[in-house]
Amino acid sequence: MAQKKLLLIDGNSVAFRAFYALYRQLDRFTSPDGLHTNAIFTFKNMLDAIMKQTNPTNVLVAFDAGKVTFRTEMYQDYKGGRQKTPSELSEQLPVIREMLKDLGIKSYELKNYEADDIIGTLSKMGEDAGYTVDIVTGDRDLTQLASDKTTVLITKNGVGDTEAYTPAHMKEVNGVTPTEFIDMKALMGDSSDNYPGVTKVGPKTASRLIQKYGSIEELYEHVDEMKKSKLKENLINDKDKAFLAKKLATIDRDSPVEVTLADTKLQEPNIEDLRNLYERLGFKKFLAELDVNGTTSNTPETEKYEYLELTKENIIELDKISEKEVTFYLAMLGDNYHLAPIEGFSLKVGNKIYVSKDPVLLQENSLRQMLEDKTIKKNVFDIKRTYVGLHRLDIKAEGLDYDMLLASYLVNNENNSNDLGEVAHLYDDYSVKTDLEVYGKGKKQAVPDDNDFFEHLAAKVAVIEKLKTPLLEKLKDHEQDDLYETIEIPVSFVLAKMEITGIKVEASVLNQLGNDFAVKLQELEHKIYQQAGEEFNLNSPKQLGHILFEKLGLPPIKKTKTGYSTSVEVLEQLKMKSPIVSEILDYRQIAKIQNTYVKGLLDCIQPDGRIHTRYLQTLTTTGRLSSVDPNLQNIPTKTEEGKQIRKAFVPSTKDGYIFSCDYSQVELRVLAHVSGDEHMQEAFKSGYDIHAHTAMKIFHLDSPDEVTPLMRRHAKAVNFGIVYGISDYGLSKNLGISRKQAKTFIENYFEQYPQIKNYMDEAIKKARENGYAETIMHRRRYLPDIHSKNFNVRSFAERTAINSPIQGSAADIIKIAMINMQKKLDELHLKTKMVLQVHDELIFDVPKDELDTIKKIVPEVMQSAVKLDVPLIADSNWGHNWYDAK
Repeated sequence: MAQKKLLLIDGNSVAFRAFYALYRQLDRFTSPDGLHTNAIFTFKNMLDAIMKQTNPTNVLVAFDAGKVTFRTEMYQDYKGGRQKTPSELSEQLPVIREMLKDLGIKSYELKNYEADDIIGTLSKMGEDAGYTVDIVTGDRDLTQLASDKTTVLITKNGVGDTEAYTPAHMKEVNGVTPTEFIDMKALMGDSSDNYPGVTKVGPKTASRLIQKYGSIEELYEHVDEMKKSKLKENLINDKDKAFLAKKLATIDRDSPVEVTLADTKLQEPNIEDLRNLYERLGFKKFLAELDVNGTTSNTPETEKYEYLELTKENIIELDKISEKEVTFYLAMLGDNYHLAPIEGFSLKVGNKIYVSKDPVLLQENSLRQMLEDKTIKKNVFDIKRTYVGLHRLDIKAEGLDYDMLLASYLVNNENNSNDLGEVAHLYDDYSVKTDLEVYGKGKKQAVPDDNDFFEHLAAKVAVIEKLKTPLLEKLKDHEQDDLYETIEIPVSFVLAKMEITGIKVEASVLNQLGNDFAVKLQELEHKIYQQAGEEFNLNSPKQLGHILFEKLGLPPIKKTKTGYSTSVEVLEQLKMKSPIVSEILDYRQIAKIQNTYVKGLLDCIQPDGRIHTRYLQTLTTTGRLSSVDPNLQNIPTKTEEGKQIRKAFVPSTKDGYIFSCDYSQVELRVLAHVSGDEHMQEAFKSGYDIHAHTAMKIFHLDSPDEVTPLMRRHAKAVNFGIVYGISDYGLSKNLGISRKQAKTFIENYFEQYPQIKNYMDEAIKKARENGYAETIMHRRRYLPDIHSKNFNVRSFAERTAINSPIQGSAADIIKIAMINMQKKLDELHLKTKMVLQVHDELIFDVPKDELDTIKKIVPEVMQSAVKLDVPLIADSNWGHNWYDAK
């Protein structure tokens, strides 16, 4: 007879996690009649994963009946600090219960008791009846129920991602048994449930005491024997709180439930009711799971594809293929495709899908020729990833023609997942699972068995091809086909080549800098300790807070739950009060550079002596590129120590140069263009210093000679602040001036540049009408919050409507420049390589004999990238390393 297994689910906890998993997409998940559905949708996905993981015979989902329970009678403020359940979640809870009923799963709530008590009681009943029990929750309080027969699965990040708590795991994590955990909670209290424990007793102290005494009863039997200490004093003073906390923390395993184990038996689902419910909610994925025989599964069935496993023996089949369009997917385990293991591939040719776990087969003549043939168009998920992956196999891919990821990103760049399954789900196609569902996550990530892996690969190429036409049609409807074809696709090839080339980095320079920084840190430590009058842990906010605010008596600016805040923002405000603060800030800055850039970059140098960063082309909503593994766009430039890092970035030839060319004030030039403001356009056309020009306007000066450095700094802040929709409050804070003065600056600015104010008003109006903002190249940024009733949320959307066209257009301009620049380098057969892009700056590795040519052509190409109503200016510098090129 099969083992009986009881699954108990904490309904409120799982629903809460489900709601916030797709909280950012709240507006996208609504039913045809306007009901929010994000929690219902994710709850069902989580339920599917849980059912597959546990395979139960009996299931019950427990819900809280309300806020008033026997615990609130004991302690009125129990759970009193919790925020009210969002109305968008509350409206979904009854539908989740309805869905459970239709799925044949029992749900239950009990007046005056919590879901925890129902679960505690049913788990005891199950254990006594010989069941094995699994409990699923996000609340670690339920780990007290773990036993030899009961496992508590704590939900984590992804769907189906849980941590299993057994008595052994409890001992490992908390140092105590499950029942001792109740006593631990009694000493600690619980800020989430809003009940106190013993003053200043945290997890470590509580665990140590319970490990020693076994329970709070035994602890208090021996408390008088303890040495005199603040802990002893707190234990004695808070004895009543500790015993109350134990009562509140203890789950009632004998609550008067009116449900039996027989009631929890998993029933057959009601297919018709489920179909009606899914249609009402607009759940196409779950409708697709209801098969024609009237059955449903708790795990989505991937559409079955006929595929053939490719081997050396049957690869000859591909020699006979005459198609001029194929679909290809290269599978890699991990995000960093420069290093991730290549696990296999799939290829769709006509109606046949070929799959393989052997990437070396791609080097066989028939496959290599196909992949390197320009005349055969290839549909792929991600051109850049595919190009780099094939390059690692010594294959120069040609004919990569369609990129599903880029097409989807342009259609709606709010959804920037790079998982093929997740992207397909955005377009209501659930024929392919996500990589998380197939491979797992983090250390658990692994390639599944052949059948599952091959089916996953087959589904991927099928969906790439299937969604091609609808996605390209959406781009055409949005007038984005030109943006896709002439900017995003070409720049993906440019980026792929840049990434493959990489940039040479001298480890010896970084090591020397590391030694220099270590000496500086020691010197600063010594100075700080001298001024503090003692040594302490500089990296401990608690110890630093004690020194600054208690010992030295500096005024505390902000407090956190754990004590005084010692954030950079706080320390900046205290800088003038004591020299120790400036030294602490310097210490932190140098320590960050040491850890993040010296040590971090050393770890990223590959055997070829280069760093090969990855550019994320589909991450930002503005179209700007982001650099990761490592991030080379964020190397600090405001401090000398930060700038020194760039000395390690050198040309590939001994006497070569690093050449840098940077757009000058490109966002303000775009603003002048899109606003049509005559005064600002005239300033740029005449070659004026735009910040000095603005200073003259806002301070009512007659000559640029009257502009002081401070006035120019203030004007610069206004210029860039306006682009980002800054308020008088924000400007006053940035400049350290009164709000009234900041307001005057902004009023004077708009008086002198009236068409910029018109542009801003018009940008907000258009966004309200269209639901999105748009760049000059038709890149869209959707703004669902533009109609929000919440002032702060709506204001942010309005500011975004103003600055997205500016930032996005600047991003488009540098991409066009990169495409044109690569064409020019190829056309002239130069050995110079474009190696980095840092926002508005391009960096090149230049042989000595090509420097004069590069000096001429790079600014020319960048300045002619697009035609604006004002000139584009690009400033260049060069040197024997990146530091000297600035």
